[in-house]
Amino acid sequence: MIEELEYKKRRKKLGKKLSKNSITILFSATAKTRSNDTEFPFRQDSNFYYLTGFKEENSALIITKENKKITTALFVQKKDKQLELWTGERLGVKEARKRFKIDNIFSIDKFDKKLLSYMQNRRTLYYDFRRTDKKLPDSIQDVSQHKDIGYHIGLLRVIKSEAEIALIKKAIDITALAHHRVMKLDKRGKNEYEVQAELEYVFKKNGAYNDAYTSIVASGNSANTLHYIQNNKPLLNNDLILIDAGCEYQYYASDITRTISVNNSFSLAQKELYDMVLSVEVTIIEMIKPQIKRTTLQKKAIQLLTEGMVALKILKGTTKNLIKEEAYKKYYPHGIGHWMGLDVHDSSPYRYKNGKEIRLQKGMVLTIEPAIYIDKDDKSVPQKYRGIGIRIEDDILVTEDGFENLSYNIKK
Repeated sequence: MIEELEYKKRRKKLGKKLSKNSITILFSATAKTRSNDTEFPFRQDSNFYYLTGFKEENSALIITKENKKITTALFVQKKDKQLELWTGERLGVKEARKRFKIDNIFSIDKFDKKLLSYMQNRRTLYYDFRRTDKKLPDSIQDVSQHKDIGYHIGLLRVIKSEAEIALIKKAIDITALAHHRVMKLDKRGKNEYEVQAELEYVFKKNGAYNDAYTSIVASGNSANTLHYIQNNKPLLNNDLILIDAGCEYQYYASDITRTISVNNSFSLAQKELYDMVLSVEVTIIEMIKPQIKRTTLQKKAIQLLTEGMVALKILKGTTKNLIKEEAYKKYYPHGIGHWMGLDVHDSSPYRYKNGKEIRLQKGMVLTIEPAIYIDKDDKSVPQKYRGIGIRIEDDILVTEDGFENLSYNIKK
């Protein structure tokens, strides 16, 4: 659990990065329609949650900075017994004032009026301009400079606190239970969606009420579709199953991929490809330490995967030329990994605004996920490898002098 004091410290850190005489406006997420008059389960906007810890919709946060003085205001829904009968209990203004270490807390119906007073003498507006579901009020036209707050929050989010790391570890522990359950399951004669159901049963049974993303259960050639989520094909006896599934625990994600066999036995060709990908993953993870660049990890992964594909006669030519021609992209089209935290693909930047790459630092969490994807109709590769897709993915914490593989205990 993250204490309220930590949210206050985050707002203070952010405030130090803001311009003088500025205003920052952040809105909660909005409910999304699923069909007609039904909605998807509500999930708070990650940046809003990062700064407030508040989980309700129809709310807003304002941060003003005048010289060095920083003032915060949270706007929440009023108590309304009639609406709460249908949609659930709200915290309300009175309880919010008791719980949150925020300067001022108002009802959301006072937002427009209060905003006018907060806008006085503001030269700079900070806002998350990726948000297309919220219309900014016309009064912002009086502000001469508009800047992206998402970048600044992202720089804070990329370094995890001890409390955040503990929640990520908990999410991974639950995900481990789910992956191990389906590894032990007799999968012969079953369908991909049955495996998905087993995974998500374990998530929810252990308090992870949300998936971090839609589970991928891709058997046979379906594993060569990177974001395959149909999960509706029968499991054939000698096929592999690429399972990319992770839960979200108290808003923090896990992201794990394992490739297993329907009948718990690998053919020689499957083993050759699996061992190549696993060897690359182990090597890249062992390179992780503070000050190394993510692009360095990417280049090494490409080199090793290309060398492996040449050795297995999947690619023909010299490693140097194949890399220069980007021939590897046919079989490995994505990056070696990504930031992970409140979002499974955390929105933190990979470069500073000046274009300089952000190097790894203690407290960062990222995934490492080498892979190979060979379509069943690719006649340019040996027949024994066709229709096989393999990805192996772990969640890695950068430590003071190296790394900790947070998902090490999930069998490979």
